[in-house]
This record gives sequence, C-alpha cells and structure tokens, in this order.
Amino acid sequence: MDRLLVDTNIVLDLLAKRKEFVLEAQKLFTLSDKNEVKLFVSSLTFANTYYILSQQMKLINSRKILRKFKVLVEVLPMDDKIIDLSLESDFKDFEDAIQYHTAIENQIDIIITRNLKDFKTSRIPVFTAKNYIEIIK
Repeated sequence: MDRLLVDTNIVLDLLAKRKEFVLEAQKLFTLSDKNEVKLFVSSLTFANTYYILSQQMKLINSRKILRKFKVLVEVLPMDDKIIDLSLESDFKDFEDAIQYHTAIENQIDIIITRNLKDFKTSRIPVFTAKNYIEIIK
C-alpha cells in the first residue's frame, strides 16, 4: 500500500471544493477510504488549511470540517530536524521544503501536489492527484 503525503493544495481542493480540482481530490481520498492507500499530511498543512478555510467561512465550520477530515489522514509532526533540513535545502518555497522533508523523514513513498515544478529536486516520486490515479488504475 502506497504511503502518500498530500500537499496543502490538494487538501484545499477537497475541503474548499475548488471546482477545477475537487473531483480528482475526492477520488484520491476515496482510495484512502477503501484502504487502497494511506494518506498523510504535515502538521503545517493542517494549520495552513485551517487558516485558509477560516478566511472563507465561520471558524466553527472550519473546525467541524477539519475534525471530519482528520479521520481520513494521519498528521505528521514537524520537528527541529525537519526545520533545519528545510532551512538548508535548495527549495525556493520554504513551505514546500517542509512538506518534502516531512515526507523524507517519515518514509513516505510519494508526494501528491498540483505544484510539480516546486518539487523538481525530489528524491521521491511526485504526482498530481490525477496522474497518480491514472497510474494505479
């Protein structure tokens, strides 16, 4: 079973129901629901998702959505080592560096994101949700 780190943009596609991308995100999370993959998010994703959702809806609704969402994923910790590795990395985007090093430190198989170009130097495979679903079917 593949262990997938889901980037913040995919989580927001699902929870904010972003028109262009929600169906692919739903398919990915359905795979998890069927125990075909194991989905992980960084603790940074959880915090960023809460912040963005809370800008779009009432705070109580943001928390309610995240409580339901949490049963679909395992939240991975961010620690000193991940921050140090991210600070020293060649990633232009610090948040992407944190996502990447969280994946590496937790033996994740694949990163799922819409921003493939941000992970050009990744040592592990990086796919969009759509590409990953096409590959495994």
